[in-house]
Amino acid sequence: MIRTAVPADVPVIHAMVRELAAYEKALHEVKATEEQLHEALFGERPAAYAHIAESDDGEPVGFALWFLNFSTWRGVHGIYLEDLYVRPERRGGGHGKALLTELARICAERGYERLEWSVLDWNAPSIAFYESLGARPQDEWTVYRLTDGALAELGGQR
Repeated sequence: MIRTAVPADVPVIHAMVRELAAYEKALHEVKATEEQLHEALFGERPAAYAHIAESDDGEPVGFALWFLNFSTWRGVHGIYLEDLYVRPERRGGGHGKALLTELARICAERGYERLEWSVLDWNAPSIAFYESLGARPQDEWTVYRLTDGALAELGGQR
């Protein structure tokens, strides 16, 4: 059901990234190209990793895209899950849980002590799913982000 992504998966990963963005009402924010995803996942210095969830007949129905982070408090790497997506018509079939189980297995195998991700506060079905697996919200933390003009200005490029 779960396998490591290969270069031929980039178009379907890109399509599912766009599907996820549409679900999150943010399709207009997607700028990533297939070429950028290919470079990030399979280039000379990969910055991210992906796993594909497949149906019984081998059709890609979901994906997880992740990268390593590092905890100064724990002194070891962890996984940050950037995207987890299962196509709506395939939800409830265990694909999401299988993707998270694979990432948890990688953490355990490599001695990573955290598997973290963000979820939109209005996404009640996903929140309930994550909590059913034992995940807990980090309510005391607030995510901050610099992008576009603010990032360029701070970086001295404007």
